[in-house]
Amino acid sequence: MTAPKIIALAGSLRKDSFNQKLINEAARFALESGAEVEVIKLADLDLPMFDEDIEAQGTPVGAQLLKDKLRAADGILLASPEYNGSITAVLKNAIDWASRTEQGAVPAFRNKVTALYAASPGGLGGLRGLNHVRDILSGIGSLVLADQLAVPAVHTVLDESGKISEPVTAERVSALAYQLVSVASKLK
Repeated sequence: MTAPKIIALAGSLRKDSFNQKLINEAARFALESGAEVEVIKLADLDLPMFDEDIEAQGTPVGAQLLKDKLRAADGILLASPEYNGSITAVLKNAIDWASRTEQGAVPAFRNKVTALYAASPGGLGGLRGLNHVRDILSGIGSLVLADQLAVPAVHTVLDESGKISEPVTAERVSALAYQLVSVASKLK
């Protein structure tokens, strides 16, 4: 059996994003468990705000690349920062672009197993926004795992290189990544 293909991404554009660091760690653990993993940075995709007038002129290159990579994947590791108790505009925009389906194409999120993470310097770790992400992804056909992870006070568990230095948090991040790989392998 071939290794499951996993896409890892964070809903942030910030260079020093805590959620990007968290998803990099989740990706590392998924790779260690035998998955083929690709980390996508939304900043690299240069996605305009979704607009059907833009889409009518042709899907932007970054949006098409994201759709193609998601379609080819078996699972998604996704970290969502929380802005004002909800999903970030950049993540919602990426989901909106990726969810658009061309004639005869398979929807990018349909039947993709997804594990949700969030990180924040605050006490709830981005937990409030995860319900919104879950609702959106479930509504477009993603199979969102029941387990999710919000990491509060994330700045206290990351070392200078962005690695998780606190063993309990590392175990929780790896356990969810391993769960995603296991489920994606079975559904492959």
